[in-house]
Amino acid sequence: MGVGSISGIMAHDTDKPSTEYLSYQLAQWVKDLSWDDLPAEVVDELRRYLLDSLGCAFGGSQTPDWIMVRDMIAEEGGSEKCTLFGEGAKVAPIQAAFLNALSVRAQDYNDIYWQQDPCHPSDCLSAPLAGAEVSGAGARDFLLGMLVAYEIQQRLCEVSFPGIRELGWHHATLTAFAAAYAAGKPLGLSTEQLQHAVGIAGAANCTLGAVTAGHLTMMKNTVSPMATRAGLEACFLAQRGFSGPAHIFEGKESLLHVMDSEWKWEIFDDLGKDWRILKCGMKFFPTEALTHAPISCTISICKDNDLSADDIQEIRIKTLTKAADILSDPAKYRPTTRESADHSLPYCITMGVLYGRVTPDLFDEDVVRDPRVLDHIDKIKVFAEPDFEAAFPKVQRCHVAVDTVDGRTFEKQIDWPKGDPRDPLSDEEIRAKFDALAVGVSDARRQAIWDAAAKLPETNDLAGFLNLCSRDQ
Repeated sequence: MGVGSISGIMAHDTDKPSTEYLSYQLAQWVKDLSWDDLPAEVVDELRRYLLDSLGCAFGGSQTPDWIMVRDMIAEEGGSEKCTLFGEGAKVAPIQAAFLNALSVRAQDYNDIYWQQDPCHPSDCLSAPLAGAEVSGAGARDFLLGMLVAYEIQQRLCEVSFPGIRELGWHHATLTAFAAAYAAGKPLGLSTEQLQHAVGIAGAANCTLGAVTAGHLTMMKNTVSPMATRAGLEACFLAQRGFSGPAHIFEGKESLLHVMDSEWKWEIFDDLGKDWRILKCGMKFFPTEALTHAPISCTISICKDNDLSADDIQEIRIKTLTKAADILSDPAKYRPTTRESADHSLPYCITMGVLYGRVTPDLFDEDVVRDPRVLDHIDKIKVFAEPDFEAAFPKVQRCHVAVDTVDGRTFEKQIDWPKGDPRDPLSDEEIRAKFDALAVGVSDARRQAIWDAAAKLPETNDLAGFLNLCSRDQ
């Protein structure tokens, strides 16, 4: 079921009926979406992304930034209605949306979709989860809300030319819109309430790109969870009659009006026909998405040719202009935090040559500050390749050349990283990632979670599933 043609909407006309705006047409699609609309392959992808996200949540809920927020919320108190991944305790709905989103996001290991803008659609899943728990909805309603997050947020990353990231805005700006639609689905909001909710969330949550520029802080992984929290809160407000601007996307002083780009709203016309979740990717490394192809190339060269870090004279990486810009600026050659390190291509490559892997433990502070990093990080040279940029986003091409101290040179080029939908993680690889992150979860409980996720659409038992999603050791 599509939303009809919306490409001809006037940019600044706020005198139109609210039903003529994109916000309403998307709300109508969300309202009408039913479980029977979903192909089997979409249902299976929901299972895979839920398990991948839950593994990330087990890992992320043990990070310092998550613990700080958890402590703050414990002091704040509130109604204990919604379940926390990993911990198993219950907190207030808006608190749960924030904490669960942060646990999924904290290690930068969750899913990735990158077209004109990047996004991590699973950042949003905690909003429909809390909505489902509050409303007493079943697992299918939660999964429908989760799918809404993917279908809307991924398209929002396609519609702006250039992407809003190139204008200095962070993609969490787009998360707020998607989270509102996603949370509203299991809450049973009407089309009009959904429209108000997205107007409320979108109007108040534009996020500056400073959080991913230069030296990075804990805010890098927190802005999207904050936007997800705001999406749920907007739904609760709209449910009570609070109003928001209908023209938030394409009216006066809207996204289209304020941001200096071309907005191709017709991209939404294939909603319900071309399922974007099938085009999303998973992360094989806990790092910024554009580091993945260079990491894969470098580790492959070293393994294939039995090279150690001390054997290497220089590593030259040709990559996308945007990757060279955000991942190899001077601050990225001297990272001092986990957040800067996982967005530093030189650091990630250094870990690959030192350890033959790039895993979450290598971003702990003691590793980031290890003197051996400085022995090797300056060997890595990063160059923007305009020809590669021209091929993006269809391909994420990179070329790596490794010079050895004894005069040999090895080279490799790839067009997309492991985890891309053209080279997806297998169920076995997702399970291995899940098991590595689920520290404190017994083998028996891991298997129970895995089995329950596969049966979730049939059992429709969300409460029973959530009872499994905590550490038991």
